[in-house]
Parts: sequence; structure tokens; C-alpha cells
Amino acid sequence: MTVRTRVEEGGVAVVTLDRPERHNAIDLATAAELTAVWRRLRRDASVRAVVLTGAGGRAFSTGIDRSVEVPQPPSPYAMDDPLRTVGPKANDLWKPVLAAVAGMACGGAFYLLGEAEFIVADETATFFDPHTSYGMVSAYEAVYMAQRMPMGEVARMALMGTAERLSARRAYETGLVSEVAPAGEALTAAIRAASVIASYPTEAVQGTVRALWAAKEAALAQALARAPELIALGNLPPGRQAALFAARTPGFRTR
Repeated sequence: MTVRTRVEEGGVAVVTLDRPERHNAIDLATAAELTAVWRRLRRDASVRAVVLTGAGGRAFSTGIDRSVEVPQPPSPYAMDDPLRTVGPKANDLWKPVLAAVAGMACGGAFYLLGEAEFIVADETATFFDPHTSYGMVSAYEAVYMAQRMPMGEVARMALMGTAERLSARRAYETGLVSEVAPAGEALTAAIRAASVIASYPTEAVQGTVRALWAAKEAALAQALARAPELIALGNLPPGRQAALFAARTPGFRTR
């Protein structure tokens, strides 16, 4: 199992990505487990709020595991993306989901962060989007972040690639993060907030979550629908992506 779930007293489920040796990168098995977890929590009346986090402290998640080969349909009009179904909203879960971030959160991690109600980060957290550095279009990731941050900040993060990382403090200033906790305490802070939410009548809470998402779901759906064609047009062939990844040089600016 690469996704662990425990239920705290008071109806808060803690879902943990548990591949710390891979910076909690998501392979096909992890993607399937996340989908199953959200569907299970959807039906569990004892769970009234959820906290999502990553094991190990070095990373929340670095997105798709680069060792994964994703089989694609033999059609230029279709593309399979295993991360499209890893988030709670993609699985019709309208219980509130809070994210607790320590260490790196980058690339495909934004599929998960983009479907959380709000994010608590500890002071070690950094956020970045490496796609352009490796010859890939940041489509889904940029769209999700554009729902949470000012356009200029999203554009800078997406276009600067691996050259810059957003600090927890800057992420708080831009609205991506709602609280910055001391190092090692993001999960505790997120559980504390989730426990308060879980203590309220669940019908009212889930209705509020649904209303919040209704405010932006039309624009989100329209933008996400454009993503496959932009990726198909703009992504370098896998071999050229791999060469850029292998030739990467260390060093980045944190702002």
C-alpha cells in the first residue's frame, strides 16, 4: 500500500501518501489507491473532514513518478492522464479536504492541492512547477493554480520552471497557502482545523463546500478541457524530455 488512511477521534480522516523514498511521487498503483480512498471516504459516514499529507517530511509529493510508462490509446484525439482522477473532487467527494504540506510540492502535486479546500504549509514547504524546464506544457497544473493564485504569480511559477521555488511565506502572501506552521507542525495544524470543521453539522459543511466549488467549476471545466490538446501540441517527445531531465543542473532561487 502506498496510501495510508487513519481516522482520528472526532471524524477526521488523515490520508498519507507513503512513498517517501520517491518523494511521494505517484505511480499507477498510487493513483489507483487514491481513487479508491476518496470513493471509500465518500461513503463513510463516520468521516466528516479529511487531511491529506505526505510521509517523510522531505516532500508532500513531486507529482507523477517519472519512471512510470502510461499506455496511450492509438488516437490523436485521446490522451490518458493517470492524475486526472487522483483528487477528491474528481471522485465526487464533497467532504472538506485540507492539505498539510511539508517539503517540496511540485508538478503533478497540484492536481491534489488544486482540489483541496485550503492548504496548511510548514515553514520548510516549497512550491514549484518543473514542466517547462523539461519540455512539457504545464496545463492541468497551471489551470488548477490559476483558481487559487493571482495570474501573474501562476505564470511566473509555471514559466520559471526549476529555476525558482515559492517559499511557504510567499505562498501564503499569494493566497495559495492559508496558514504557515512551524517546521514539522503542518499536519497538527491541519488536523486542528479539520477537527473544528468536523464538529459542525456535516450537511451544512458539505453544502458549503459544494457552493464554493460551484462558483468556479464552469471556468475550471472549460479550461481543463483544453489541456489535452495543448499538451499534445507542446510536449517534446519523451526521449527529449528525458534528456533534459538527465542534464538538469542543481541550484534554484527561493522567493
